[in-house]
Amino acid sequence: MGEKTYVRVDEHGVMRVGSTRVMLDSVVAAFEEGHSPETIREQYPSLSLEEVYGAITYYLSHTEEVKEYLKRQEALWEKLRSESLARRDPLIERLRAARGPGSRPPC
Repeated sequence: MGEKTYVRVDEHGVMRVGSTRVMLDSVVAAFEEGHSPETIREQYPSLSLEEVYGAITYYLSHTEEVKEYLKRQEALWEKLRSESLARRDPLIERLRAARGPGSRPPC
């Protein structure tokens, strides 16, 4: 009988929970916000309660490694956001123009 793996790294270097597409980032963020494993399970129905507990246990036993991973992920997302904002998409420009001068984006 093999040991279960609750966290895996996919082909893009993203840490995922079990065999699902749920990112470890999401489970860790919810856990750090004080959500219970049962609540996290409700938020991510593709996860079993066992997988949620397994992911939290992985995080708690590999805290430094996961925090470094999360820093790298945040840097990557920030880079992608910056590149996206710098790109001039004709559709977005037309939508902004149609909204008119001085109008604010919806919240």
